[in-house]
Amino acid sequence: MGEYSALVNTGALKFADAVRIVNKRGQFMQEAVPVGEGSMAAILGLDSDKIVEICRSVEAESGEAVQAVNFNCPGQVVIAGAVNPVNKAIEALKAAGAKRAVLLPVSAPFHSTLMQPAAARLAEVLAPIEIKDITVPVVANVTAQEVTSSEEIKKLLVKQAAMPVLWETSVRNMVAGGVDIFVEVGPGKVLTGFTKKIAKGMMALNVEDAASLEKTLAELNK
Repeated sequence: MGEYSALVNTGALKFADAVRIVNKRGQFMQEAVPVGEGSMAAILGLDSDKIVEICRSVEAESGEAVQAVNFNCPGQVVIAGAVNPVNKAIEALKAAGAKRAVLLPVSAPFHSTLMQPAAARLAEVLAPIEIKDITVPVVANVTAQEVTSSEEIKKLLVKQAAMPVLWETSVRNMVAGGVDIFVEVGPGKVLTGFTKKIAKGMMALNVEDAASLEKTLAELNK
């Protein structure tokens, strides 16, 4: 959702088009996997490479999908897939040293390969939509790299539905590119917390209401 907001703000995408796309995207992702057949879990306190390795092993053994899909920050990765392999992966990850595994209250295994049918349908919706080249780059979720080309933006929006979100790498790449202030806009401050763990020493702020806007502006004006 944040990537669509960013694309609207940079002028790549019209607001009305973004609302329509996001609505269809949500519908397609829900229809790709019936409620109750998919699952997601946050894995805490285990190296991301180990999580990927174990998920691949469980997937190969079970023949059902389970993958690492959200690389949030050091020590937190979300996995997603069909219910049974997710549960098996949780057991294996705990045995490998994960401190906790928290099942998430979601209706589908978002960003996993089980969302590929949704991605295909999303491509059809996006095909006639006008997306413009932009001068202010947006960091794409699936590559953690800056993108400005309209053609590339459209391709990545399709891929995003069924591929992992590389938040940690995105933040690290932005820091490497000279970014030293991060402002999260929207309900809550989950991403602000992730960013503080990734980019220690950088300024990470959030805006979710009038009070937090005032506080953030005060910090930025110091």
